[in-house]
Amino acid sequence: MTDYSRRGSRRKRGIGSSSKVFLYSKLSKYAFYGLIAFIILMVVLFLWYGRSLPTPGKLIDPPLGQSTRIYDRKGILLYSVYQNQNRTYVKLKDIPINLRNATIAIEDKNFYKNQGFSITGYLRAVRNIVLFRGLSGGSTITQQLVKNVLLSSERTIPRKIKELMLSIQVDKKYSKDQILEMYLNDVPYGGTSIGVEAAAESYFGKKVGELNIAESAFLAGLPQSPSIYSPYSGNKYYINRTEDVLKQMVSEKYITEDQKEKALLEIKKKTFSQKDTSIKAPHFVIYVKQLLAKQFGEAAIENGGLQVTTTLDYSIEKEAEKIVKEEIDKLKGYRVGNGSSIVMDPKSGEILAMVGSKDYFDTKNDGNFNTALASRQPGSSLKPIMYATAFEKGYTPSTMIMDVKTDFPSNDPKHPIYTPVNYDGKYHGPLQLRFALGSSVNIAAVKMLGRIGVKDVMQNAYDMGIENWKPTSESMADVGLSLVLGGRETTLLDEVTAYSVFANQGVKQDPVAILKVTDNKGNKLFEYKKRNGEKVLSSEASYLISHILLDNNARSLAFGPNSWLVIPGRTVSVKTGTTDQKRDNWTVGYTPSVVVGVWVGNNDNTPMNQGISSGVTGASPIWNRIMRIALKGKSDEPPKKPDNVVAMQIDSLGGGLPVSGQSSRSEYFIKGTEPTGPGPIYQKVKLSKHQNGKLANQSEINARDYDTKDYIVFHEEDPVSTDGKNRWQEGIIAWLSGQYSGDEKYHPPTEVSDYQGSSGSNSSGETPTQAPSSAPTVSPILTPTSTP
Repeated sequence: MTDYSRRGSRRKRGIGSSSKVFLYSKLSKYAFYGLIAFIILMVVLFLWYGRSLPTPGKLIDPPLGQSTRIYDRKGILLYSVYQNQNRTYVKLKDIPINLRNATIAIEDKNFYKNQGFSITGYLRAVRNIVLFRGLSGGSTITQQLVKNVLLSSERTIPRKIKELMLSIQVDKKYSKDQILEMYLNDVPYGGTSIGVEAAAESYFGKKVGELNIAESAFLAGLPQSPSIYSPYSGNKYYINRTEDVLKQMVSEKYITEDQKEKALLEIKKKTFSQKDTSIKAPHFVIYVKQLLAKQFGEAAIENGGLQVTTTLDYSIEKEAEKIVKEEIDKLKGYRVGNGSSIVMDPKSGEILAMVGSKDYFDTKNDGNFNTALASRQPGSSLKPIMYATAFEKGYTPSTMIMDVKTDFPSNDPKHPIYTPVNYDGKYHGPLQLRFALGSSVNIAAVKMLGRIGVKDVMQNAYDMGIENWKPTSESMADVGLSLVLGGRETTLLDEVTAYSVFANQGVKQDPVAILKVTDNKGNKLFEYKKRNGEKVLSSEASYLISHILLDNNARSLAFGPNSWLVIPGRTVSVKTGTTDQKRDNWTVGYTPSVVVGVWVGNNDNTPMNQGISSGVTGASPIWNRIMRIALKGKSDEPPKKPDNVVAMQIDSLGGGLPVSGQSSRSEYFIKGTEPTGPGPIYQKVKLSKHQNGKLANQSEINARDYDTKDYIVFHEEDPVSTDGKNRWQEGIIAWLSGQYSGDEKYHPPTEVSDYQGSSGSNSSGETPTQAPSSAPTVSPILTPTSTP
């Protein structure tokens, strides 16, 4: 390399190094300016928001929280959170060390080390804001104390800044023990219980100093979300929450693993006694409190003075509670322990009544458990969704289906064949879909599900409000043709929501429980605005379902003419459902203005007496009485017929156009699905002239050497067969062998003539043989009867 080139190379390196130094210098300068700007901004914000900060000294004598009140739609007070506020201040030395440790373990394990705030918590809050997850992040015990006593519960950046400033001041002004003492005396533990002394008395009937490890862990878990973790909320979430607290206590070495297991077992066995009987519509109020907690936070409910107007009509609720209790008490001999009911306005989704059990205050029998929100098997009560799906696919209420004993593949290697039975244990032969649905015939429903497909039915159900029927790959793997007989769970609230779609001409309205929320100064925080809803089903299919379910003649096969499903002078559509072994019994019915759903059974899922009978006992009498209350003062309101639905006369047997010699009836059809000829069951059969009682063979047919005769032929294909066997037709043939013995028109020949004529062979050169009895042997040589 020459000297010149070496000097050039060094010069280039020198220029590169200089450029980097210059770049670093610029970046450092900008970073410094940015830091200065950030510090200035934070100082300005702190000065600005610091102007109106409350003084930390107010913690010593905090103002009492404002009462949150929950009203029905007409202004009747249902519940006042602090109308009997229970608060007794106790010194830290009188609070058990286990309760102090449990609280620190679950809420702020670094309490005695931090400066009153959590750096990681604020970093999580910043991350959540950046990711549009809302303003949230971990809070220290000091921050929670400040938020509960000195600030509002609003989730805004200014409030977070004030919280940080006050937390730092409080941490400097008071010792950690003082802060912990104030926290344990001012935090809400649910209902009217403020502080640990009131909570100990409310939940355990003892002084706080008498609490053991299990009780301490339970209380420590409540403040995060008292509405959800309350043992009176109708769920068992408090058990998991207590377990979380105990695990943290073990992790922080406050207790041993053995102590944790013993304490957890104690809480699992604990029966909590509900003492507050001042609450009206208790299951609904608890439901509303949980909705409020999600929207506004727990502190807003306990301290915020919210004024909440709900959708509930207490005049209906009060009567519904009375009816459920009276009717369930009548069913003691039937081993029925509980019942629930929901009343809804289908046009808006507004919940008018919610009865979660026969007696909320019956702690011995888990009366506070809300069975209206519990997952149960629906039995046949969701069949209408399947039939609505069928009508949207072109089937009609006059479509004929054979109700005979039929085997179906189950896709279960241990039990490869599924053979459903009907509620009455009988087989009814040819049925049109109007009567199959009206009388809730199981075999017909399973066949229709096989024809239209499980996935489409589940999708429609999910769209209509049955949350647990979303057709994911996991849920599809768990269901089969038994779906339509109750093979997948749902809740009463979801069922009522789905039926509101039929009542509302195919439009779904989500359930609504809260109409308006204001703060204690009357400022509006939330107001429900009526929505247009979502069109999830055609108005035509909705009308067909509604008309079938109000047709007392269509259900008389199963329920007779005078069941509890009839309300004299009222046009009401209604459906029942009962699960295997009588574990669940349902009735859901509606008009265009109101939907009423009822469930009866046992909380522990034990079977009821087999004497429970849909339409006679169980849910139906409750439904009938509540529906009468809900319809009081309203005029009769039949479903509105869409212009695209037409009525016409049809054959009562085959479902096609009227046939001479057969009875006829009127039926509704979606335009374009009306029959254009007689039903396919009417066939002209070609018979051999030479061999009496046999079908004409091919050579006789080719030579037109045959007679014809009219027969009624029942034939179905098997769309769910996995091995080529037509089990549906096998069932029909087996059923026919014992039917119509005196009427040969239902028994066409099955054996083919072997007459060969003068040539001694048929035109194909083959010798006809008798067709197997399980095959649809007549079909290839049948022609439909002409229209009369």
